[in-house]
Amino acid sequence: MKFNSVFDIIGPVMIGPSSSHTAGASRIGAIARAVFNEQPSQVDIHLYGSFAKTYKGHGTDVALIGGLLGFEPDDPRMKESPKLAEEWGMRIQFIEEVEEPPHPNTVKLVLKHGMQQMTLIGASIGGGKVEIIRLNEFELEFTGTAPAILILHQDKFGAIAAVSSVIADHKINIGQMKVSRKVKGDEALMVIEVDQQVEQALITKIAELPGIYQVASVMI
Repeated sequence: MKFNSVFDIIGPVMIGPSSSHTAGASRIGAIARAVFNEQPSQVDIHLYGSFAKTYKGHGTDVALIGGLLGFEPDDPRMKESPKLAEEWGMRIQFIEEVEEPPHPNTVKLVLKHGMQQMTLIGASIGGGKVEIIRLNEFELEFTGTAPAILILHQDKFGAIAAVSSVIADHKINIGQMKVSRKVKGDEALMVIEVDQQVEQALITKIAELPGIYQVASVMI
């Protein structure tokens, strides 16, 4: 296994005990919260593999809820996240799945608020790092290691060029882009990783483009 730095081995600063079961879990929760773009009123948390077997003892439940509340892995409020979620009106349900996932530390989050619902599947791959595998019906390969813009849009000619032009106008460099679609001409999803943090003005400008349904940013 190749490591880029010592921090890939020892993991991030966090409320313990495990970088994969707590820091990674909280990161998945935080990404889900960012993409959903508001605090959900209900979250169904489906746990697979090692997560399903050890989530209570390793604090994965607490970490996931903390991430959904927007807490950093080292936030001292993390330990109180279940209580705070209840106080802030977020209902949480944990479901232990028996299905064996591709990665042992896998979780599916179903976020709900009113008529809005979103499903996100992620895996904690070690050292606090994560991989987002699926967002609703779209397959992803998103790690959250760089600032990113997620754009749900109509699959039509010129959509990618229009979004890229707005990003260029804000003098932001695109590091990586992936576009997925369900059916030709239907909905599509752009995941654009960029080299710097994204300001709200850029998100607003993209949201104003024709054929854009939803825009969310994920910061690091």
